[in-house]
Amino acid sequence: MEEIRVEVVFATAQEQRLVTVTLPTPATVMEAISMSALAERFPAENFDELQAGIWGHPVDRSHILSDGDRVEIYRPLELDPREARRRLAQAGRTMGGGSTE
Repeated sequence: MEEIRVEVVFATAQEQRLVTVTLPTPATVMEAISMSALAERFPAENFDELQAGIWGHPVDRSHILSDGDRVEIYRPLELDPREARRRLAQAGRTMGGGSTE
């Protein structure tokens, strides 16, 4: 039986976790997330409703994984990045924290 190793990552504002799991092929994104046990580590999050992706590209949870894939679980943005930049500009600041003067 062939196996693959994938990373599963999830982050909150306070904490980031990366778990490496080994799965028999073929394996899906859903199976990797389940095997990672991240849902148990972050019980306040509803992992069934969060978007998943591989290397920054959203995918369906039935997507078949390849060896070395990085499964990412995305939380909803608290603030759209464009809105954050607009608010900083109104306050006379930039994303880098410097002054616009």
